[in-house]
Amino acid sequence: MKNAIKYLMVLLVPVAAATACKKDVSEADDTPEGGKPPVTNAYNNVVETKSPIQKGITVNVNSNIGGYHQALPYLYDSTTKRYPLLVFIHGVGELGNGASQLPNAGNIGVARLIKDKKFPANFKVKDKNYSFIVISPQIKVWDYKTVAKDVNDMISYAISKYRIDTTRMYVSGLSMGGGYTWDYAGAYASRIAAIVPICGASGPNDTKAKNMANAKLAVWAFHNDDDPTVASSNSKGYVSKINALNPAIPAKLTLWPTGGHDAWTKALNPTYKENNMNIYEWMLQYSRSK
Repeated sequence: MKNAIKYLMVLLVPVAAATACKKDVSEADDTPEGGKPPVTNAYNNVVETKSPIQKGITVNVNSNIGGYHQALPYLYDSTTKRYPLLVFIHGVGELGNGASQLPNAGNIGVARLIKDKKFPANFKVKDKNYSFIVISPQIKVWDYKTVAKDVNDMISYAISKYRIDTTRMYVSGLSMGGGYTWDYAGAYASRIAAIVPICGASGPNDTKAKNMANAKLAVWAFHNDDDPTVASSNSKGYVSKINALNPAIPAKLTLWPTGGHDAWTKALNPTYKENNMNIYEWMLQYSRSK
């Protein structure tokens, strides 16, 4: 009964007084049994404290994406606000049909961090709090001709289905997915705010580098120098070509001397930081104009 009275009081608070109720409504343990708190503007300013909720979705985004994993902030259904979007793309070993094979794409990268509850519910950047909508598509076939379109179609689909802050959209991926990240940014750099390609399987390209530099796209690449699968010269070459154009935002490269092909475990770990920022905080520094 006490909880019921408390929720009635929250619902009656005017929007102008929402800030005064921040402490009360942030106590998510008082949600009605079996459900989330009711939708109310008071929740738009609440800092997420519970892990995002992830599930697999089988749907034909396009002919080469038959499904994806969605991870939504815990209070997503209780707010009306828009959230930053992170699209993360797996490696060649996780290719699949988006249905029976979809779990494979959930066992690596950011999706795996979320699955293991190792992905933070909230990131604080410049005194503002953010929580991501994370979309991890499963690619059917690695077709070089459709790479950029596949990612672009996934982003467009996400915008149509979820409340996305289109000024804060980011792309990252590992190995094949790192190549997808480079290639997508080379074609659609002005649509996103930042990329994090990890041991990306894409050869450096002058035109793509120029497009990224001209679009003022923030770039942070990762690679292990002894990678036997995807040469570190890919990341070195892209970053060098971008920075040779004196971009407004210099491209950044983290190159570890050893580690083989797996540069993603360390790069994606939220505890790994440079200049006191992990990759997620680093991305959130950057936004696009509407």
